[in-house]
Amino acid sequence: MRLEWSAGDLTLAFSSSPDAPVQLTRLSAGGGPSAVRAHALVDVFTATEQRARTSQAFIRSAVGERLRRVDHEMDAACLRIRQHDVTGGVEVVTTLRAFGAGSAVQWTHTVRNLGPRPLTLTAVSSLVLELADRSDVRVLWGESEWLAEGRWHDRRLAEVLPGLALDAHGQDGRGRFARSSHGSWSSGEFLPTAALVREGGPSLAWQLETSAGWSWELAQTHESVTLSASGPGDFEHQFAQRLDPGGAFTTIPVGLAVANGGMDAVIAALSGYRRALRHRRPIDDELPVIYNDYMNTLMGQPSTEALLPLIDAAADAGAELFCIDAGWFTDASDYWRAIGDWREAPTRFTGGLRAVIDAVHTRGMRSGLWLEPEIVGVESPVADLLPDEAFFRRFGERVVEDHRFHLDLRHPAARAHLDETVDRLVAEFGVGYFKLDYNINPGVGTEDEAAAAGAGLLGHTRALRDWLLGVQERHPEVVFENCASGAMRADYALLSVAHLQSTSDQQDFRRYAPIAASAPANVLPEQAGNWAYPTETMTDAETAYTLVSGLAGRLMLSGFLPDLRPEQRELVTEAVAMYRGWRDRLTLAVPAWPLGLPGWDDDVVALALRAPEETLVCVWSRGDGGEIVVPGLTVLPRTTFPETAQDWTASASPAGLALGIPSGTTARAFIVPHAARPDRF
Repeated sequence: MRLEWSAGDLTLAFSSSPDAPVQLTRLSAGGGPSAVRAHALVDVFTATEQRARTSQAFIRSAVGERLRRVDHEMDAACLRIRQHDVTGGVEVVTTLRAFGAGSAVQWTHTVRNLGPRPLTLTAVSSLVLELADRSDVRVLWGESEWLAEGRWHDRRLAEVLPGLALDAHGQDGRGRFARSSHGSWSSGEFLPTAALVREGGPSLAWQLETSAGWSWELAQTHESVTLSASGPGDFEHQFAQRLDPGGAFTTIPVGLAVANGGMDAVIAALSGYRRALRHRRPIDDELPVIYNDYMNTLMGQPSTEALLPLIDAAADAGAELFCIDAGWFTDASDYWRAIGDWREAPTRFTGGLRAVIDAVHTRGMRSGLWLEPEIVGVESPVADLLPDEAFFRRFGERVVEDHRFHLDLRHPAARAHLDETVDRLVAEFGVGYFKLDYNINPGVGTEDEAAAAGAGLLGHTRALRDWLLGVQERHPEVVFENCASGAMRADYALLSVAHLQSTSDQQDFRRYAPIAASAPANVLPEQAGNWAYPTETMTDAETAYTLVSGLAGRLMLSGFLPDLRPEQRELVTEAVAMYRGWRDRLTLAVPAWPLGLPGWDDDVVALALRAPEETLVCVWSRGDGGEIVVPGLTVLPRTTFPETAQDWTASASPAGLALGIPSGTTARAFIVPHAARPDRF
């Protein structure tokens, strides 16, 4: 069989024979060269059968090599290929979905047990392919950490996969270069996004769309290099899925983008796929200016007296949404162990929480509240009201992490508790925004209703996504932020249904620049919630620096705005006005990095967000300054923030926009119209 399928700008070709599984033989964008050579579509590992040839890599599975094509069906949006292992009774349906007209496709596989006995899966690849050419390829991956998110690495493929002289052995290698998640923080150590880049292309970028365990790896074959991406497996995540006769399991989705350019081109292609993937609602088009009282401000200790001046100052600055963060539900100064009931603190608010929220609404802003929905503190009354089965359990006992239990949203009592919470807060207070936090990593998962803990975690995270979809269907006017301890769970299983993502909890404004600049590689610009928290101790230049971080995505204000000097307040108002004038283009913009993806300690960091008619350029400097050129932009900015920063210079040249940067902690944002739309930066 030879089969060709077009998906948007992509062309994929497949082949199979009576004595071989279906192979992907071509993957190209825009009629360009193929990025792949022939390789089998899927690998399936079971408790009793693993590899057909020993290795440390998850390729060449015994079941995968026995698969044979049964049939296929396709249309413009979807291709399904069905294969059957005639000796083991396993059926695999490969599903490829196109979203929009871009150059990306989503991969999943559904494994069904057609045999007479139970079958236990231990790993199934979501995506596996072999590179057509490994020369001049670079590997890009993002390392992450609380307060240091999105630290990207760019290495030659030859550096991470050493030369093995495989020609002398006539066989594949046995090692791998791998990155995987740890526990329930899907982006707590590494980002679920990576790329293989060749300048001029073809380049590949992929994202693993799960809030549970994931892994991707590169391994050497005799001819080239394989890429395999999968959801939880037994090796990294203590995963096992029992399939009784007739039972089925569907892998996590993996999105794959292809581009004929380098890094900026393939991330742009992946950005287009992310936009097409999202469950958008009319509320997504508003992109309001958010003020949140937490960061460097009330830090989880709100009160009527503290909030009222902040409400007025936020409204005066142009904020459109005011979120009351952690601590609103208890009188205790340490709320960590008490959360889970989600009823207002009896004495914290003079006149009650209702009076504070009324003050927000009176100033023309929508109101928001902080929730950590999956967590119940050990001292919360909810801990005794819900059954044990509604919580994560291992070895028959509830899992406790840092004085907290973890709800299992597969259980109806857990889900009913959260439904009642959101419905009540919307009805009682008119809340229009929920900041959903997630501050613990309870480990590999839960063993209830699962063959292994990793499968329990996957089931819970899929139930969490379903819950979030359901609550938005009931409350389409409410905005849901996926905070997740400042981006510890930033993946497109959740971000396809949440409205925005906090990019960090970092409180040092100098350290925030590389986080804000790198965030659009993993999160859409219109979903990247960046903090801007001016304080009265900052110079005007430092105030502009933190505000530029906010302008690099979704502007989230914080800080004691009433205490600012008049000059600082003018800068805040100016930044808000610039954001509001730009935000309708934010949903069309794709990121580019004129200086490359930022290093954590780089003196100068730059991000460009390219919309169809103009580009937003953000530049931060923490050193001696100097000159940079933003290629492709050949006219002067139409808008500059701050407008009166006389120590910066900007000039147009045939090479691009030339910026002269002063020394010290300083930043500036520019909106530059396109004299002629550039192909890339």
